[in-house]
Amino acid sequence: MIHEPFATTPTKDAERMTRSMTPTARMAALLAILPLTLVAFAAPLRAQVPTQQPPQADMQAPTEVAPPVEATRPEHETNCTDRRDDDGDTMVDCADADCFHNAACESGQGLENTNTACSDWIDNDGDGAIDCDDDDCAGPGVTRCRGSAQGAAAGGGSSQQQAGLDEDIPELGAGMSVEDLIGTGGDIDGERSDEVCADGIDNDGDGRTDCADFGCRFDPQVTVCSSAPGIRFSAVVGVGLTFQSDSLSAGAEAAGLPTPPDVWDARFSRIQLRALGPIPFIQNSFFLINLRAERTPRLTFAMFQIPLGTHGHYLNINSGSGSISSALITSASKQLLLDPAYYVYSAFEQGNGASVEVGGPIGDGTVNYRAFAAGGSGNSTGNVGGSYFTSNDRNFTYTVGGAATLNLVGRYNRFDSPFLYTPAPLTMAVALGVKWDQRAVERFVAWNAFFITRYSRFVFTVEHYGKQEISDGINAFAPAWNAQLGALIVPKLLLLSADIGGFYPQDPACAATDTCAYSSSTIKRPLAEFQWRLGAHLYWYKNIALASFVYTNRTIEANPSNTSAPVNEQSGRFEIQFRY
Repeated sequence: MIHEPFATTPTKDAERMTRSMTPTARMAALLAILPLTLVAFAAPLRAQVPTQQPPQADMQAPTEVAPPVEATRPEHETNCTDRRDDDGDTMVDCADADCFHNAACESGQGLENTNTACSDWIDNDGDGAIDCDDDDCAGPGVTRCRGSAQGAAAGGGSSQQQAGLDEDIPELGAGMSVEDLIGTGGDIDGERSDEVCADGIDNDGDGRTDCADFGCRFDPQVTVCSSAPGIRFSAVVGVGLTFQSDSLSAGAEAAGLPTPPDVWDARFSRIQLRALGPIPFIQNSFFLINLRAERTPRLTFAMFQIPLGTHGHYLNINSGSGSISSALITSASKQLLLDPAYYVYSAFEQGNGASVEVGGPIGDGTVNYRAFAAGGSGNSTGNVGGSYFTSNDRNFTYTVGGAATLNLVGRYNRFDSPFLYTPAPLTMAVALGVKWDQRAVERFVAWNAFFITRYSRFVFTVEHYGKQEISDGINAFAPAWNAQLGALIVPKLLLLSADIGGFYPQDPACAATDTCAYSSSTIKRPLAEFQWRLGAHLYWYKNIALASFVYTNRTIEANPSNTSAPVNEQSGRFEIQFRY
């Protein structure tokens, strides 16, 4: 336990220690200090007993000198809240036995999770532990109990920087935790991920950069702003129970087509392991390596980012996933319905072997830009170093494009999480992107439009993805869309979510009686589909452990090659998530 560096006296210490003891233990303690008390009383009595002096023959009587006038101290602690040793006995305020019965020193009057509360010698929350003996004093934002072995500021700053960060933390009110500070006191809730908390940019424009931002410091999901900088490891784990019912329409059943059986399953649905940290000798740089431990473990994403200049611009090299949409490269822990809407991205995002990107703010950061180029070969499987080839499609694939984000209100970053844990201030942004994509057997122009607004207990997004096929004479248009809503019903406890959308590929050259195949023998028109989902998330340990349930209803148009009726799939999925 670490306290202010006060000296102590045996009797005062004993009184302080006996304050919370049982009667038996208190009696034993008093018997133990009795000899010390007798010695303390005997000392002044012994000083009053005259001792025999030898005769002073022929010695001149000494001249009397007046003793210096000393400042008079009170006999007892006069103020139990001024953080001063009023009576000079080396015990301050509530550490002094004189204040034991003072109303200001009574236990159970508040929380014990700030620097002040963790150094006032009071059991503020009444749990039997005082100051640094209380586990609450080891939480974020409390530095009084760290000691010199804990190093410098979060994110690797100096002790002077840490002192500045500590002074920036407002006092917590009754029932508050440091997580409640996010979005208050001048903080804009726009930085809550490892990526944006390690890029050297004040992404939300509130004057706090990276680990100085409340979201980076106090959101439990952020791992790069701990007291020890360096490589950080985190994990996203899902353990789930699923039920899937595949059924055909009544017309298909009447036609004698078989109906697939219902399927139950229980398993680890995901184990996503991540390592993130700074690149040595390059300030404000970072790397991210993501491993997905499925049936066949695969390294799914790698990213290395270094700054360009001092105004927030950057160079990013990654493994090629994602481009004008970020849905496929965000962590599994940030999917409001457990998985992204597959139909929105499957026809537009096929991945590449490697990608290079530059980006940064324009002006004051109201607008942020990205420009990228990527290449590969064959069809990417999402693995780092992995691809596969069908037929003889060993053509080189590549894509070039760009995107821009306009912050209408507040600041939005593409790596922000849509999960709400506490009410958030207003954020509103629009992102637009376009790319040219040359695939192994097709080429197309694609575009993406994304809108997000987040306010108080609600987050709402709409995304449109479309492409125009221009390969082998095909003039086909394929749009997809998705709308998503999250509602925080009970802060820190219950979040509800829902989404709806579909994929509707068009082929103007397709006649009503045709099988709707594209003109090319190698490219077939994908099937249209419509889907809606409902979700509920129960926070049972901060915002890093959730119990989630998602219901999915998906309808796929009839495949002319094997059935005359659309397929309807319904599934329920219950999952426990850990997001460390």
